[in-house]
Amino acid sequence: MQKLKKRPKFKSEKQEADFWASHDSTEYIDYAKSQRVVFPRLKPSTETISLRLPKSLLDQLKTLANKRDVPYQTLLKLFVLERVEAELHRKTAKAS
Repeated sequence: MQKLKKRPKFKSEKQEADFWASHDSTEYIDYAKSQRVVFPRLKPSTETISLRLPKSLLDQLKTLANKRDVPYQTLLKLFVLERVEAELHRKTAKAS
């Protein structure tokens, strides 16, 4: 195993980003000792979109969301996420 180089101190995020863009991180970090870390309060980045729905569908969605005591936008995100994951899982299962 090679000896790791000492990581420099950075004065700014830009300086750090420039450094890592031009250096091999494996010379500075032993990834064999890395551990998975969970950041429970970190919110994934989101993007605003415009989505046209029939009024009757939106009314149904709002009714369901009201029964679950959640905003209808949150419920819609959950429904979309569940369906996308199911489709991806189904395609992966078919490929095997």
